[in-house]
Amino acid sequence: MNIATKEMLINEDIRDSEVRVITAEGEQLGIMSAADALKIAEQKNLDLVKIAPQAKPPVCKIMDYSKYRFEQAKREKEARKNQHVVEIKEIRLSLNIDTHDFETKVNHARRFLTAGNKVKVSIRFRGREMAHPENGLVTMSNFAEACQEFSSVEKSAKLEGRSMMMFLAPKTTKK
Repeated sequence: MNIATKEMLINEDIRDSEVRVITAEGEQLGIMSAADALKIAEQKNLDLVKIAPQAKPPVCKIMDYSKYRFEQAKREKEARKNQHVVEIKEIRLSLNIDTHDFETKVNHARRFLTAGNKVKVSIRFRGREMAHPENGLVTMSNFAEACQEFSSVEKSAKLEGRSMMMFLAPKTTKK
């Protein structure tokens, strides 16, 4: 749930007969009626916010609610900015791939894996190539072997219909 849009009960919306009140500094004022707590909050020109509705009695805090929501949204945005989304990049090989083309594909895979992405390696069998799927298995194992220093095989090569697929994941560096 998005904290910035999560609605808390504030001021007159709090309908409980008695609440536990905490000041903005974290000091406990004790248990009192919601009306008295609201008067104290209005005297300080702040809001009364219900922060723990499940507690007995519910806990309310006297604070500047708009400032609180702004700071929560800012923290959430910062957390989203620091996240890294792992993408799956695809590399297509052919059954009779030449050595230089093979090395180029390995270099592409190295670049993707060092960036922290997963790689899906696939071979598409065309026409009579379907008669020899073991050749595709050899090509896939050669590719996995060429990439083994910077990746690990997440899902080994498997024939599905007319294509063979294998998934490589970046190797985790031990700290």
